[in-house]
Amino acid sequence: MPLVSLADVLQPALKNGYAVAGLVTLGWEDMRAYVAAAEAEDSPVILQAGPSCRAHTPLPILGKMFRNLADNASVPVVAHLDHGYTLDECREALESGFTSLMFDGSRKPLSQNIDETAAIAEMAHDAGISCEGEIGFVGYADGEKSAGTDPEEVAKFARETRVDAMAISVGNVHLQQDKEGGLDEPRIRAIEAVTDIPLVIHGGSGVPVTQRTALARGSAICKFNIGTELRMAFGAALRTAVNADPDRFDRVQILKDTHDPLVAATRKVLRAFKGE
Repeated sequence: MPLVSLADVLQPALKNGYAVAGLVTLGWEDMRAYVAAAEAEDSPVILQAGPSCRAHTPLPILGKMFRNLADNASVPVVAHLDHGYTLDECREALESGFTSLMFDGSRKPLSQNIDETAAIAEMAHDAGISCEGEIGFVGYADGEKSAGTDPEEVAKFARETRVDAMAISVGNVHLQQDKEGGLDEPRIRAIEAVTDIPLVIHGGSGVPVTQRTALARGSAICKFNIGTELRMAFGAALRTAVNADPDRFDRVQILKDTHDPLVAATRKVLRAFKGE
């Protein structure tokens, strides 16, 4: 089916008590596996092109790859720009066929973040696609520290930016390899009290699976971004494929062996977000 927007998949999730996975892509092999897993689970899926993906493959190429997968998929697929940092980058993604733009102004003062996010949201809406913004700052494991989302600022951000989804910082961090953390549920409830916009968790790989499921079913969190967990699964499958035959050198044959393990790992992720 054709690509759909972020709002197209998040509003039903908000209404019906489930969440949609935003899966961080790095290349054709993982994109293809993610869509295969989504079809097997009969779940919508958000394919995300983050900064490292864009550094490797140009946005116009990524847009065509996402569209090809969506056109041949039996489930809704969103082509999502993850962590766009400039208006020009977001415009290029829009022109490349993306159906969702995430503008990250989270390192900037609140007023500047609001103004710049609002401009991106207006551009997106004029083109009939969606926009995600971020308030608070989601840090990085062994890197920049997080700044938690202030519930008192959320209503202003939501009202003035008109975003379709809002990424929040509630104990989540990017690039976390274990699931020993946990989200600050009282802060989540305080945020829910002042806005009805679907909420997004970046760094979802570090959230315990039981908490992912509980929040998917019982909160306004409608999108969990999953990257590290599936990159680890792909890396393990690739090492196994390479080591299985030291004389094999054809990378197409090697990469084919990553497909089934990555589909299995992705299906496990998707199942945790389903409703009751």
